[in-house]
Amino acid sequence: MILNILYVISIIAFVIVIPVLIFKRKQAGVTGFKSALTPICFLLIALINIVAYWFNFTGLITWSTSVLLLILAAYFTKFLSPEQV
Repeated sequence: MILNILYVISIIAFVIVIPVLIFKRKQAGVTGFKSALTPICFLLIALINIVAYWFNFTGLITWSTSVLLLILAAYFTKFLSPEQV
């Protein structure tokens, strides 16, 4: 029961973070797709793990995907401008 409440809170936070991220990027005047890939990878990690839990698909593929996205997020930090870091 508590775990389901935590996942609902995670989904609500997930939905709130996306518009905030877009607003902050527009406010800072940041354009381009490469600089957005780091936050996109982090959001995809959260989404994949939530969906994997709901469908009882926690396993090697989910872990591998999460690690791959984490490595990609770390790689794409070089495209972030100094104002974003």
